[in-house]
Amino acid sequence: MAYHADASMNKPSGIPPVMEEPLRQGCVNRALRTLSEVNRSLLRATSETELLKEMCRVIVEHGGYRQACVGYAQHDENKSVQWMECVGIDKDLLNTLHSTWADTELGRTGIGTAIRTGKASIGRNILTDPAYAGPNFAPLRGEAVKKGFASISAFPLSIDGEVFGALGLGAAEPDAFHQDEVSLLNQLAADLGYGIANLRVRNRHRESEAIIARLAYYDTLTGLPNRTFLLELLDAAIQVARQLRQPLALLHLEVGRFDEINKVLGYKSGDELLSELGRRLTETVKENETLTRVGEAEFALLLPTGGADYALQTAQRLSALLHHPVEVSGLSVDASVTIGIALFPDHATTPDTLLRRANAAMRNAKPIWGGYAMYTGGQEERNTRQLSLMGDLRRAIAQNELMLYCQPKLVISSRKVCGAEALVRWKHPVYGMISTSEFIKLAEHAGLISPLTNWVLEASFRQSHDWHRMGLDRELSVNLSAHDLRDPELINRIRGLFSTYPIPAETIQFELTESALMEDPASALETLTQLKSLGSKLFIDDFGTGYSSLSYLQKLPVDAIKIDQSFVIPMTESHDSAVIVHSTIELGHNLGLEVVAEGVESRASWDLLASLGCDIAQGYLISAPIPAEQFKTWDASWSTSLAKMNST
Repeated sequence: MAYHADASMNKPSGIPPVMEEPLRQGCVNRALRTLSEVNRSLLRATSETELLKEMCRVIVEHGGYRQACVGYAQHDENKSVQWMECVGIDKDLLNTLHSTWADTELGRTGIGTAIRTGKASIGRNILTDPAYAGPNFAPLRGEAVKKGFASISAFPLSIDGEVFGALGLGAAEPDAFHQDEVSLLNQLAADLGYGIANLRVRNRHRESEAIIARLAYYDTLTGLPNRTFLLELLDAAIQVARQLRQPLALLHLEVGRFDEINKVLGYKSGDELLSELGRRLTETVKENETLTRVGEAEFALLLPTGGADYALQTAQRLSALLHHPVEVSGLSVDASVTIGIALFPDHATTPDTLLRRANAAMRNAKPIWGGYAMYTGGQEERNTRQLSLMGDLRRAIAQNELMLYCQPKLVISSRKVCGAEALVRWKHPVYGMISTSEFIKLAEHAGLISPLTNWVLEASFRQSHDWHRMGLDRELSVNLSAHDLRDPELINRIRGLFSTYPIPAETIQFELTESALMEDPASALETLTQLKSLGSKLFIDDFGTGYSSLSYLQKLPVDAIKIDQSFVIPMTESHDSAVIVHSTIELGHNLGLEVVAEGVESRASWDLLASLGCDIAQGYLISAPIPAEQFKTWDASWSTSLAKMNST
């Protein structure tokens, strides 16, 4: 007899009245034993697979049923059933049946019906039920005879009202599964569904905790351990090294010019570069060594059993490995990695200090020294001073504490003053005058190039306007960096300054180094064209050091080139330098450009430049840079002296 759980629960026919009550009670007891054991399994299970396997075993071994199996509904095109666990029947045999929960001939089995309808399918006799009569179920009928089960029932498994599978049980009696037994088995299926749901929630929690833990200790881009992981590992490694009385080393690596790579090629390209470098480093480190990512473009390598010699050998090897260019966005990029080394116990005995001193050594590593350096005393203090100066420089810019200086320029043929170059100076309240090269580097590291340029532009325009009101119309040239050329607001800012300070456009000039122009030639050309449209004269500064091509030089809307002082200063004693200066002057004139020589420090240099036809000179022979407010007085004094010289 077959029926659904909500059908009439008539007593099975064919059972003698004297046998009916003992049989019913036996079935109920069987179900009670099964429910009790399954609930214990629910409490002990730690995984879904373990739970299903244990549950099927308990149903057969403790409950006395001949077979138990669980199938999960698949939401594929065929609405197939995936058999998860089976006891008392071969899973491979069930897989040959192509079980489905679709409303088709193959889907009208107990399991298929329970999944499709969400209701229990009770007391299906495999040997007589029409649903199992087809040739597809012949192996199952043979298995029933062989294993001694005649009737089967299936109970839907659900989570939050959604059926996801079914539990199938087989009994030896053709007319098994009485009403009271079915009620208990329905409860068993409900408990099993709850247990599976609970395990899935716990599993998701474990996965979430694992993800959180990984995020806390690993870098998502490279997959490497992060700074937090390194510090904890360092603490343990230092304890071991202390007990064994052996040294350990920490290498700190930084990718040079990473900000420029991000700005020029984009952040995606920067990520590609870091991923590739992380891969290269991972492949070369040894099994007991640990590579970590400790900053945006910084890595650290822990050598738990190495002293100074081994650390230096490793740094040399890594430096050679990272020297090879990396293909990023179709371009070959030089990573330019520097490496700092710090040792336990020689340089530090705590994780934080060791990492900090490896970083300090890295800051002093120079490519010309191989790109790596060992920590020496005082480096950390120098870095602390730099950090302090960065903050002070930011304040000095914001509070207008910088000073504008000017270095005069003369027309060589007439010796008349033709203008000056604007220079910025910074007098620190504690350290005194800070060298220009030092605080420009500080500005680069602190992201202050744009604010610094804005200060120089504002001060230069204001100074030029003051001179103009006093009747002194001198050209004042302002230096622009590669960073400035990439600033999308540069042109609008300069245009606004011309509106604020009504001065002739030609009194403000702009100097751009050849190397800055070559970083991004196309973008530089666009910016120069816009600057030229404002009416200003343009100079290529430090000419001869940036390796620009003549074809590119011809395209630039520039008015003059400045010969770098590294060629001008030694030219009276160096034939090679003199040839370069001579050739540059001829080249500039052939291109219709004015030629300025900077670094003119001797009368011999002046005379040689004059004989070569150079147009303008700038250097200490004429004047050192002077405060801008003193320039008018200097200009008047020079003009007076020149007039006297010409009259004699």
